[in-house]
Amino acid sequence: MSAEQPRTIGFICPKCRQSVIVERSFFSLTAAPTRIVCPCGGSYFQTEYQGDRFVVEAPCVSCGGRHIAHCPSDAFLHQKALSFTCGKTGLDCCCVGEREDVYRAMRRLEQAVDQMDADKDPEQEGTFLNGLVMEEMLGEIRDIAARGGVRCTCGSKQWTLQVRYSSIQLDCARCGGMLRLSAATMDDLNDLCCKDELVIRGAADGTR
Repeated sequence: MSAEQPRTIGFICPKCRQSVIVERSFFSLTAAPTRIVCPCGGSYFQTEYQGDRFVVEAPCVSCGGRHIAHCPSDAFLHQKALSFTCGKTGLDCCCVGEREDVYRAMRRLEQAVDQMDADKDPEQEGTFLNGLVMEEMLGEIRDIAARGGVRCTCGSKQWTLQVRYSSIQLDCARCGGMLRLSAATMDDLNDLCCKDELVIRGAADGTR
């Protein structure tokens, strides 16, 4: 395990709104609970290894609260990038993975937070973090779906769509698997425009 590449962890502090990005070795993550405190002392990220899973507790810059998630150990330690999201806004609250992927995800989160801070009333019903991006992404998804390009790894092509404040979620009608697409920045839209299909990870495949 000592030869494994370290994992990078990133979040934005709800108090000072600065990005916190650190690296932790596999050994330190599995040997004892890990707590990463923002330099301002106003928030912290914490995770604990429990054999087959990690329990993650993270601060949320979009709602100001804290979120707890359970993640399979293999995904937490090996997946290129994991994003844990706020159930209220759909915005990411923290990222774990390989260095470049986490830095890329954090840049997008920073852009989304800048947009959120510029919004005078982000909780107003019927509004999105970025209305233009949301509208264009929904149009792109409709085009992909019209070509039969939305499917689930379980084999189903039946799905439903949920539109949230800063994300779009596709749910498989057969197995309950999901695919969450961030819809907060122009980078999110550009990524979607490059895709010929959207693949929902089936429930049996575990964490996305």
